[in-house]
Amino acid sequence: MKLNFEQVKAYIPHREPFLFVDSIESLEYEGEGPFSCLKDLIGGVVEANFSVKEDLEILRGHFPGNPVLPGVVQVEMMAQASIFITFELFEDPYNVDLEVALLGVKDSKFRKPVVPGMELKIKSKMIKARGQIMSFEAEISSGDEIVSQASFLASFSQRN
Repeated sequence: MKLNFEQVKAYIPHREPFLFVDSIESLEYEGEGPFSCLKDLIGGVVEANFSVKEDLEILRGHFPGNPVLPGVVQVEMMAQASIFITFELFEDPYNVDLEVALLGVKDSKFRKPVVPGMELKIKSKMIKARGQIMSFEAEISSGDEIVSQASFLASFSQRN
């Protein structure tokens, strides 16, 4: 399954300048749908893309003359991509009003600086689900190199 930028924006509540997913390349699940709850999605993997553009707002101040994408933004990028694992829960995912929140981060590593011009691949796997809380392991790579990794918790709910 591929989703373009407009489809990404139709699903998650984030907007520029705080939207860090350009497209979804694939969604894979261990089981077969239809899926009825978060536990059905454990083992699901999403692959997403993000292009680090020179005019990215956050880079203006981090750091002038030597722009580097902050690690905290990289973690946010992994979290935003991860929520797409829930996409298959809905019959009409583009008409769902999601409420999502990053709850905790552990074991994050930033291996290489992320700079303008880099094309990033975000890969995330859902490890656990309990109620509305999900646990993920994710990484960001550029080419064949992993640039960052994190394990984190996020919550998910539907407002409508």
